[in-house]
Amino acid sequence: MAKGALFIGWGAAARGREQASLAVFNEGVQYWTRLRQEGSIDSFEAVQLDPHGGDLAGFCLMKGEAEKLDQLRRSEEWLRLNARAGMVVDNLGVVTAHVGEGLERLFGQFGQAAGDLGG
Repeated sequence: MAKGALFIGWGAAARGREQASLAVFNEGVQYWTRLRQEGSIDSFEAVQLDPHGGDLAGFCLMKGEAEKLDQLRRSEEWLRLNARAGMVVDNLGVVTAHVGEGLERLFGQFGQAAGDLGG
């Protein structure tokens, strides 16, 4: 079971950079696919949202071992791809997420803290 995840969210393509944003997105999908094939991540799912008036246009949820994901975020290839993405989409963000065993552990800690503090 995956213990960690990364949520990579993006907004609309930067005006005038629409073609470039498609190219960088395709680079990302190829990169994520290779990471999965190499065993660096367990899985990923890319999602594009319908227009809804908010800042989030799409996201990728990448799952894997927390330690591997932490190392990945510091790699030159990761940093290069995210720098490119930040130039062609608005509101790019990468957030550590908790799933599976990691989520269970996080909620366990929350429950213990709530109990300790009388909440």
